[in-house]
Amino acid sequence: MKGNVVPQRRRTTLSLALAACLIASGVLAAGCEIEAEPGSLPIPVSIAPAPSASAGQPKYVCSAVQAILLQGGVRLAEYATGDGAEAREGMQQTFADMAGQITTAGEQSSDPAQRAAADAIAGDLTRASQSGDPETFLNGEFVTIGQKLDATCGQ
Repeated sequence: MKGNVVPQRRRTTLSLALAACLIASGVLAAGCEIEAEPGSLPIPVSIAPAPSASAGQPKYVCSAVQAILLQGGVRLAEYATGDGAEAREGMQQTFADMAGQITTAGEQSSDPAQRAAADAIAGDLTRASQSGDPETFLNGEFVTIGQKLDATCGQ
């Protein structure tokens, strides 16, 4: 044998072992339903801006608002799969939390237009938090809400 050549018998054995592992995993997972309470899953990614002297600068504020929308979106997705009052109240509370956080982030901006855009986003989120049907906002306006800030973010 030369180099990295694997004998045919070993390749066959490895292939069979891998197939057996995959089948065993499938059998173990078959019929299993995993239930998770909304809010129990961690946010898989954090794009929170690092605290620095740039706080208040438009790009920093944009990053902060985008992080709030992303993290809130993950929380909302967990509630959107539920039914009834608990899911509705969870969405309403999430929208209210996001509105407060975005108001705080927007107040840090040195750009008046950006502060106004952040206030508009926070206002829409507040309206959604008070709505009897927050899922309508989630499936509609929420999808593009961040675009209200885009013109103030610079390139």
